[in-house]
This record gives sequence, structure tokens and C-alpha cells, in this order.
Amino acid sequence: MIVTNTETVAGYEITEIRGIVQGNTVRAKHLGRDIMAGLKNVVGGELKGYTELLTESRRQATERMMAQADELGANAVVNVRFTTSAVTQGAAELYAYGTAVIVEPATMR
Repeated sequence: MIVTNTETVAGYEITEIRGIVQGNTVRAKHLGRDIMAGLKNVVGGELKGYTELLTESRRQATERMMAQADELGANAVVNVRFTTSAVTQGAAELYAYGTAVIVEPATMR
């Protein structure tokens, strides 16, 4: 499945729009990561535990969005966006959404 943050897919024509699709995941902070983050705040540097958590969250939300597009019979998702929001103190949602479409190779005119 083609997934892109643009409104079109180079070399393809959108022949049908199947609808909006989304995927999300809610993750809570981890005590071990919080302790390490506190130490990094003192000495500086990347918070690798949080980086890994967000990377995994984006992957999972994208997979769920793609599964929904597949259920609609789409072969691509265009105009993909990500957003986050706090659900409760210590937990956040990562949300991926886009438009499920059917694309076909563009014909030469």
C-alpha cells in the first residue's frame, strides 16, 4: 500500500476515493524512562526512551490506519497527517489519519 503525506501520488491517478481512515494508540509514560529523562535534563542529550516510544507509536498508528484502508479496498492513503494529544496526565494519544483511495498508473496523453 502506498502511504504519502501529499495529495497525489507521482505517476498515478486517483480513480476513486474510499474515505477517511485513521489509526491511533494511547501510551502511558514509564517510570524507568521518566527517571532517565530526569537525568538527561540535568546533563542534556536525547531522551532515547521517549524517542523509541514515539517511533513505535507512529508505526502502530500507521499500521492501524493502513488496515482500515485495506478493509475499504484502497491501495493507497494520501494526505496523511499525525497529531498527538494528552489523554490524561502521563498518557498521550498518537493519531494518524488520511484519505483512502484507489490509484492506478497514470496513462500517457
